[in-house]
Amino acid sequence: MATLLAVIAAGDLTTQAVLAAEALRKAAAKAGHRIQVEIRTSLGIQSPLDAAAPSTADGLILVGSGDFDDGRFAALKRSTATLDEVLGNPAAVLEKALSSAASKAAPTGAGPRRIVAITSCPTGIAHTFMAAEGIQQAATALGHKVRVETQGSVGARDTLTDEEIREADVVLIAADTQIDLSRFAGKRVFLSGTKPAINDGKALVNRALAEAKTHGAAGGATPLADAVAAGKAERSAQRTGPYKHLMTGVSFMLPFVVTGGLLIALAFALGGIYVYEESNAGTLGYALFQIGAKGAFALMVPALAGYIAYSIADRPGIAPGMVGGMLAGSIGAGFLGGIVAGFIAGYGTAFLNRHIKLHRNLEGLKPVLILPLLGSLLTGLLMIYVVGTPVAEALAWMSAWLKGMQGSSAILLGLLIGAMMAFDMGGPVNKAAYAFSTGLIASQVYTPMAAAMAAGMVPPLGLALATKLFADRFTGEEREAGNAAAVLGIAFITEGAIPFAARDPLRVIPALMLGGALTGAMSMAVGAELKVPHGGVFVLPIPNAVTHLLGYVVALVVGTVVTAVALRILKKPVAATVAAPKPAVQQAGAHA
Repeated sequence: MATLLAVIAAGDLTTQAVLAAEALRKAAAKAGHRIQVEIRTSLGIQSPLDAAAPSTADGLILVGSGDFDDGRFAALKRSTATLDEVLGNPAAVLEKALSSAASKAAPTGAGPRRIVAITSCPTGIAHTFMAAEGIQQAATALGHKVRVETQGSVGARDTLTDEEIREADVVLIAADTQIDLSRFAGKRVFLSGTKPAINDGKALVNRALAEAKTHGAAGGATPLADAVAAGKAERSAQRTGPYKHLMTGVSFMLPFVVTGGLLIALAFALGGIYVYEESNAGTLGYALFQIGAKGAFALMVPALAGYIAYSIADRPGIAPGMVGGMLAGSIGAGFLGGIVAGFIAGYGTAFLNRHIKLHRNLEGLKPVLILPLLGSLLTGLLMIYVVGTPVAEALAWMSAWLKGMQGSSAILLGLLIGAMMAFDMGGPVNKAAYAFSTGLIASQVYTPMAAAMAAGMVPPLGLALATKLFADRFTGEEREAGNAAAVLGIAFITEGAIPFAARDPLRVIPALMLGGALTGAMSMAVGAELKVPHGGVFVLPIPNAVTHLLGYVVALVVGTVVTAVALRILKKPVAATVAAPKPAVQQAGAHA
């Protein structure tokens, strides 16, 4: 019989901490071991361990993140776990602790490492902050010091200082978009997507510490031009292909779409549907329309193209990409032309950068003169003489087809968009449907955007409703997480459903897809149009932001209810699964 100690540091998650402590006690008693559990939350310390406890214990379990005051246990062998792991399978956590106590001594003298990190996703909302919290919790649990900067279309937050970067042992980038690494020349840098940070933050932190490579020049020993070239080559090798480049462009385009759509909706609300006519010049409504339509919307496609090119070719690609995007808009190629122009500019500029060789003293001319000039020339000529007209014709045909959609064709498109939005809750399939719908706004096709946003709200809202109506299908932690899912759902943050899907994907995901597909189909069937690509229910009261508002709300409600009922049918009562618990997928930070 072994004697174990456990310290649970859970911040504001008091209920989960108490449940985790009880789960450990029951699992230890069932296995014939003794355990003492101290709970440390924002409400204070419960059941504090006495000073003599470490001298009689065989091992220590640190659960969660925060201040464990683990200096008390310097000579004690230890293991770590998340709250999700303890609540999902406390017996496995105990077994891991016993194995650790028997096989290895506690770390001594290593000291904490300093880690700085950046997280970013295409919208800069859910995945960005979930990844940041996953890294923070993991690094803290492993005994390291960490600072995380979040980036996205909402801007940078908690920006890293020069001093923090200078003192860091490693830089961890967990991003699904292109990140500027120029600040980290000479530092050890490790690049990853956001998913590893969300699913297994500890493994990612350990990989970063072990596998990070020096970025650019170290210690100034290499000339500046060589350092810049080395950094670009490294970033190029780390990228993941066209999808990531496209998502980078979409993330920079979103603020223009949201701003333009809201301003146009407000203009219509103030001046009526003909507010844009010259007879209304001088009115506030006319001014808002000019700002939204002639300002923000006019920059959508250039921003998309420019930052696709930036993702591929770094800063020299921005000017050729934006020039190509402006040409795409002027010749009627729209967002499809912008995408084509972005890739032409990006890959063309990168090709020129690799093959144009200059004397080292003239190398500085490439990024500011030679590459933007030649890249813009290449992109512009190809857009005007080769690809622009066919792409414009294709977009015109697609726009006419979508605008003329009625009956079964519209319903089928809504089913497809809705199912894609609900399938992976912010993943590649979801983002593909969202990018397609958002891009069509530039061509005045608004029905797919309405279907996409409504279907994207259904998964977290359906789960939140199910946790209230069918509580026996969910654990205590899931029922509490349902409240957060409701808030995320009304704000159109589909990622609020991730923790539930991670625990039981084979039952949860089909239920979410069913509700999402139904909502998308109903939205398309009633002809609802949405001019603002984000905001959830908060944009619904804005006049003219959504057409056929009643039918749109009904579609959202029906999909939510159907999702909840499907979860009731597909999921088994929690009591029926307690006897054979399954390891929980780590979702550090997913309940935030």
